[in-house]
Amino acid sequence: MTPRPLLELGYVARAHGIRGEVAIRAFDPGSETLDSVERVRVRTRAGQERELRIESLRPASKEDLVVFEGVRTREASEELVGSTVFVYREDLEPPEEGEYFQGDLVGLTAVDEKGQELGKVEEVWATGEVPNLVIRGSGKPELIIPFADEFVPTVDMPGGKIVIKPPEFFEDEGERQEGDGEEEDR
Repeated sequence: MTPRPLLELGYVARAHGIRGEVAIRAFDPGSETLDSVERVRVRTRAGQERELRIESLRPASKEDLVVFEGVRTREASEELVGSTVFVYREDLEPPEEGEYFQGDLVGLTAVDEKGQELGKVEEVWATGEVPNLVIRGSGKPELIIPFADEFVPTVDMPGGKIVIKPPEFFEDEGERQEGDGEEEDR
């Protein structure tokens, strides 16, 4: 699986003030990526893309407040609201061994430990201490799996797959649906 040159970071949540500042909300609330890059690529809701250079950045409670070069008015910043914000992979330090960019997990085929396909990783939710993988497959229940060694023993980036060990309650539910392990009524 060839890595994508852009990694999805978050979105422009709102315009801030009257001098062109915007609030960018990262999908990973703990992300400090914007602190380490000088430019981003934005894709507006209309699908237009453009590269923007970061002039200044300051953290706020749930987002980063950013001034982009050339965006100087409230109207200009409002045009960016709802845009998806990407960073260039080449601008980032590569992840350490056993670490992954969350955006690279999207699109991987999820299989169980027996090799049975569960679906594809379609989203990564970073809402708690560990990100959660959202796995969807045709005709299969949606799975939300914590991205932790206990539930994800193997990530095979070159092979484009990820091995999932669902929590026990998923296995119990699957057994009930198949009719295995049902007790007789007495």
